[in-house]
Amino acid sequence: MMIRAAIIASVAPVLLLLSPGWPAAAQQPQKANLLESIERCNGKDRIPAQARVAGCTALIDSGDTKPEALALAYNNRGNAYAAAAEYDRAISDFDRAIELASDYVKPLNNRGVAYMRKGAYEDAVKSFDAAIRLDPAYGSAFANRAEAHLKLNQYDRAVLDFDEAIRLDPKLTWATSGRCWTRAVIGDLQAGLDDCDRAIQSGSNDAATYDSRALIHLKMGQFAAAIDDYSSALRLAPNLASALYGRGLARLRQGDNAGGDRDVSAAKLIDLKIADAFARYGVQ
Repeated sequence: MMIRAAIIASVAPVLLLLSPGWPAAAQQPQKANLLESIERCNGKDRIPAQARVAGCTALIDSGDTKPEALALAYNNRGNAYAAAAEYDRAISDFDRAIELASDYVKPLNNRGVAYMRKGAYEDAVKSFDAAIRLDPAYGSAFANRAEAHLKLNQYDRAVLDFDEAIRLDPKLTWATSGRCWTRAVIGDLQAGLDDCDRAIQSGSNDAATYDSRALIHLKMGQFAAAIDDYSSALRLAPNLASALYGRGLARLRQGDNAGGDRDVSAAKLIDLKIADAFARYGVQ
């Protein structure tokens, strides 16, 4: 099961806060340098992660930012490190942002995403818990916590969190897709199908949503529809083991032994435990 779309809170704009007492003539180059660093730290023009890190580092090391702006810089640098898959560095920066601004919710959510991406799912849940305590209306934090619960096979908890995320933010399409997957696994098939249909009709065009709907069709015995959806998922993510394995099972049940065996074998080359996962989903 892939992490569908765990959301790191968007980069927070860093404000320019020069230390008082600088002579006016000295402030001009200093201000120009800081403005450039701010633009890079804020990720202007979608610059590469390492350039964002450099911009934020310049701000952090400048001594010319107040604590609230420094917290933003640490949060933004944490986002950049996370984008570069340097999760331990990201977590360290999010920790520092939280220390500097205890009422700043974004680094709590972002730290949870970083923990989740490195596979520390229980730590991720704790971080999302803290974000939700600070802001009970933070829909993305509920959806992110649901994804962590899924990784821990805590499906009932995941459904409750997806429910709350969608209640708070009905436009959170990836949460609707995630609830579809969860309902597919626990056997709430028609409600799950409705979720996936809604997500796709809302413009969702990701492998995870088609993979989820395919599992529902497979469990319903609608093998042709399952094959169609698994094929759609594989066009978007050709190495998605769950889609290959599920399509293989659907083909086998339609009597296509050669095609089914080929898909199942390819899936097992990608993920040796994929059959165990499907057994956990209720499909043998």
